[in-house]
Amino acid sequence: MTARLNLLGNPTGSTAKAAAHFGAASKTILQESSLPAATQKLVLLRASQINGDGYATDVWSKNAAHAGETATRINLVAAWRESTVFTDAERAALALTEQGTRTADAACGVTDDAWANAAKHYGQDQLSDLVMLIALINATNRMGVIVRQRGGDYEPGPSRLAGGRRPRSLIRRAEDPRGTRTHE
Repeated sequence: MTARLNLLGNPTGSTAKAAAHFGAASKTILQESSLPAATQKLVLLRASQINGDGYATDVWSKNAAHAGETATRINLVAAWRESTVFTDAERAALALTEQGTRTADAACGVTDDAWANAAKHYGQDQLSDLVMLIALINATNRMGVIVRQRGGDYEPGPSRLAGGRRPRSLIRRAEDPRGTRTHE
C-alpha cells in the first residue's frame, strides 16, 4: 500500500509554508530542549505506537537505536509499566505521553496525578517542552495516519533530498525525488 498524498508535493503551496513553521517548532524542541534526548525519543516512539503511525514508529525506534538506545528498552516501550528498564522520570514522561495522546479515552484528559508525577521529575521549562513535544508528535502522527504513510523503509542518519538539502520538518513525505522516504 502506498501513501495517499505527498503533503509537500507543491513546495510553494500553503501546506509547505505551514510545514516550514511546524518543522521549525519541532526542530527547536528536539535540538534545544534540556529534556534528555533519550526521554524525547521514548515519548515520540510511545505516542507513535498509540496512534498507530507505522512510519513514525519505524523512524523513532530506529533513531533511538542509532542514538545508542538498547533494543531491550526500545522493545519494552509499549509495556513500560511492566518493565524494569525505565527510570522514574522516564515513566512519568511516558505516563504523561499516554494520557496526553489518549485524551478521547478519558473524560478528564491528563490526570492531576500524572501531572504531579511529571512535575516531580521535570522543571517548568522541561514540562513545557514535554507538552509541546507530545502535541507535535500527535499532530505529526495524525498526518501520517491520514495519508497512510507506511513504515519499514526508514534509514537513520543524516538524510538528504535532491540537491543535498535536508528535509525541514517532522511531516512525512510520501517520497522524496529519489524514491526513498525521508524524515528529520
